[in-house]
Amino acid sequence: MWPVLPDTERDQWNYLPGRILGPLRMDMHREDVIAALAAHSFTAKSDGYSPGWDPVRFAKESAPLGQAAVECYFYADGELAYVQVDGRVGPQVTCEGIRLIGRVPSQLAQEMEAHATRHDIGVRYSPTGDFSCDGFQLELGAQRVGDRVVSWALFFVSGDDHSNTRDNAPKTVWHRW
Repeated sequence: MWPVLPDTERDQWNYLPGRILGPLRMDMHREDVIAALAAHSFTAKSDGYSPGWDPVRFAKESAPLGQAAVECYFYADGELAYVQVDGRVGPQVTCEGIRLIGRVPSQLAQEMEAHATRHDIGVRYSPTGDFSCDGFQLELGAQRVGDRVVSWALFFVSGDDHSNTRDNAPKTVWHRW
């Protein structure tokens, strides 16, 4: 009922903040994103509405109940704005050696804190209390899996004001089940 893929069954993506997320460049347009993910066996589905956004969901054929592994949101001109990776069936995304997806949130926070301390960078908490390092250009969240939770992530290019980018994200991204 609440399947969570082990890392060995997930696509493995690297993340270079604000630039590259797996097969995606953060400056790609809709058609290029669809083609890039199709090359990795993801099927696109444009069946949702998010006011002001053009969302496209991507799932693997083998995903339980067609669960979207990745959701991309595009600006009106078609440029990629946000990429949300599902905590249960999404690719494993690694940034600076830290696995971000499908993790117990407290363990992920400990790794983030250790990284911030080692590299003398700032830290921050999201409005939902999730911890991350400055410069990662992402928001983390927790997604229910039966009686426990796992981490999901929302990736974006933030420019100088991270909070503005977070606050302008599609409202649907904050409701993960």
